[in-house]
Amino acid sequence: MPFKDQTTSASQTVLTDVGEARSPSKAMGSGCLVVIYGHEMGRRIQVGTEPLIIGRSPQNQIQIDQESISRRHCRIWFSGSEFLVRDLGSTNGTYVNDDLVEEEGRLRHGDQLKVGRTILKFIVGDDVEVQYHEEIYRLMTTDGLTQLHNKRYFDEMIDREVARAKRYKRSFSLLVFDVDHFKNINDRFGHLAGDAILRQLGAVLLGRLRVNDVLARIGGEEFALITPEVGLEGAAELAGKINRLISDTRFEFDGARVDVTVSVGVAEWQPHYEDAADLFQAADAKMYEAKQSGRNRVCY
Repeated sequence: MPFKDQTTSASQTVLTDVGEARSPSKAMGSGCLVVIYGHEMGRRIQVGTEPLIIGRSPQNQIQIDQESISRRHCRIWFSGSEFLVRDLGSTNGTYVNDDLVEEEGRLRHGDQLKVGRTILKFIVGDDVEVQYHEEIYRLMTTDGLTQLHNKRYFDEMIDREVARAKRYKRSFSLLVFDVDHFKNINDRFGHLAGDAILRQLGAVLLGRLRVNDVLARIGGEEFALITPEVGLEGAAELAGKINRLISDTRFEFDGARVDVTVSVGVAEWQPHYEDAADLFQAADAKMYEAKQSGRNRVCY
């Protein structure tokens, strides 16, 4: 089973324009921020030459009413040649691509701006409209926090695999796993830490599986992996590698190490199953067996 040693159903889309943005320059074109994770996912915020302040206060140009966001959280402006962002002494900091903005940072096309528990993607150029709609389409199948597939895409793919298994008599397996004691992580470090851990976990797993495998975040801290053409033994071996990888990875939040493990349940498609729900129930039951028998292990 190749395993390289290298590194929810979709929310309702809300379209919101903030202010009239002028084109910063002919070369740069206009820009916008798109909420890819958090309240009002899909919200569009125009960015132009006028400075914008993001914060919880309704007096800001961009209000995001979330308790993890300060009243005046950060400021975005166009310097004449590039877009810049400055943290305004917020409680939880401002991040660009997971890097803390110490004084001021640059915002380039495709960058992710994190304020509190909200993540916004920055789009700039002459084809912003096209790129915005492409991003909205991507959000239909992608979890904005972890960048893995979402529950909607997972449901479509597992139904497809079930149909193939019935038609061609081919088998496949399903892994279901979640983070052990995740509530304790949130209680001890806060929900921002929980988000950071899930984001890091997604980054650890992305790119380490076969091209045809489907890895998705299907719940808060719950994940699922579809492995086409793989039987129970091969899937169990893969589950063990995932379990050890997560256990051996150093997860951090604000410089503090956070110990993370996962419990994994594995099940193989059986001819007597009626549909995908039967397979998921079998894998889910094995995951709970792993938790009840001590956590940080694989059951199949």
